[in-house]
Amino acid sequence: MNVMQNIRIEKLTLNIGCGKDQAKLDKAVKLLKHIAGVEPVKTHTKKRIPEWGLRPGLAVGCKITLRKKEAKELLIRLLKAKDDILEESCFNDSGNISFGLEEYIDIPDVKYDPEIGIMGLEACLTLDRPGFRIKKRKRAKKKIPKKHSITKEDAVNFMKKEFNVKVGEEE
Repeated sequence: MNVMQNIRIEKLTLNIGCGKDQAKLDKAVKLLKHIAGVEPVKTHTKKRIPEWGLRPGLAVGCKITLRKKEAKELLIRLLKAKDDILEESCFNDSGNISFGLEEYIDIPDVKYDPEIGIMGLEACLTLDRPGFRIKKRKRAKKKIPKKHSITKEDAVNFMKKEFNVKVGEEE
């Protein structure tokens, strides 16, 4: 097989949205730091939505991004929390995968913390291939050719092969 066709993990992003509740945001920051051991970044609103009580610059969530070995290790733990089963709707046409966990205590090696309570999170996995750098470089940016892009089927096969994930199957 052509080595340029090998699929690999670009990054794993964990995200918790909290709305305008700052106490919940503090718990979310603590939870992400507890799970990944990395200081999370707070996300801020850009728009004003008076009905929801949001204004520009207000922190409404937090996220972390992991790459390479750390991303793979945490992804294995997150998939165990989902019993290695993902819905087909978790995969998009660009080969990205996203799924949610309703309770963080499902993750192996994560204990319940009474200060945090019960809280969920969302995980987004971005896949890439060698050569995807052409869409991010400063000079002469190019689109990824259709024959080199990652399809939904490629992502499903990658997850089945690398992580023994069952897709679209119920117990």
